[in-house]
Amino acid sequence: MTLAELRDLVAVARRRHFGRAARDCHVSQPTLSIAIKKLESELGLALFERRKQDVTVTPAGERIVDQARRVLDEAERLKDIAQGETDQLHGTLQVGAIYTIGPYLFPHLIPELHELAPDMPLQIEENYTAELTHRLRRGNLDAIIVALPYEETAIVTQALYDEPFVAVLPSGHPLCAQEQIPIDTLDNQELLLLGRGHCFRDQVLAACPHCAEASEAGRQVGVAGTSLETIRHMVASGMGVTVLPCTAAGVSQYAQRLLAIRRFTDPAPSRRVALAWRVSFPRPKAIEALLTAIRRQLPSCVREIP
Repeated sequence: MTLAELRDLVAVARRRHFGRAARDCHVSQPTLSIAIKKLESELGLALFERRKQDVTVTPAGERIVDQARRVLDEAERLKDIAQGETDQLHGTLQVGAIYTIGPYLFPHLIPELHELAPDMPLQIEENYTAELTHRLRRGNLDAIIVALPYEETAIVTQALYDEPFVAVLPSGHPLCAQEQIPIDTLDNQELLLLGRGHCFRDQVLAACPHCAEASEAGRQVGVAGTSLETIRHMVASGMGVTVLPCTAAGVSQYAQRLLAIRRFTDPAPSRRVALAWRVSFPRPKAIEALLTAIRRQLPSCVREIP
């Protein structure tokens, strides 16, 4: 088998369609089909289930495709070694982040990274942790920014910073009279949170067990927002209170008469944010530049992890 055949294999697995994969590989569909059949014959097993509209990777095929991606990554590493380390800062870097980090990190990260590596444009994506992990493993993303704990085989993580949570209240709320509040004071409030599936929702409920109990009993957390910004608007309109990561808690869109931010008393709830990338990713200098750019623009409310 050849590297070209492995690239064909990965392209078909990614696109789930021979025609689209052939266009990606700049070959004809019959040529691609012959290459895949040759590879299947050499390996002695079926890699795909073929249908008229699309194809499905077989269970054995999934394992072969994963290994093929690792082989191709290592082949790229050989090229990088031959071309010199500086070339690792050339070409697009594909970075994903969870929904509660991306909108507040990317606007500051992009100009910082451009200053460090002007020939390495950043292609960004926001998604759930599970989907980001899936895309990272498939090579659709080079690195992802997630909240810990996060453990995946063949993926490296580097902790970046600890981010405290804060309470966001409608201005004039009784809790505004206190400079800091215990988080358990929220257990009898109308607490507005993200919908199920967001890890930040789970982190908030873990920090406020009584809130979680009330949620399960259906007594509160009755309205779920689709994004942190939607929740902020709902608080400003007087629908309830919320908990946000400190980087998302700015009130620049509203006059002070609409929203108030209060820190929690110790031990204040927080999350640890990390960068994750494949062990086999062939551009370590690009990861180093990304780490540096992130750390250079961290806001004062977070604590950087050395």
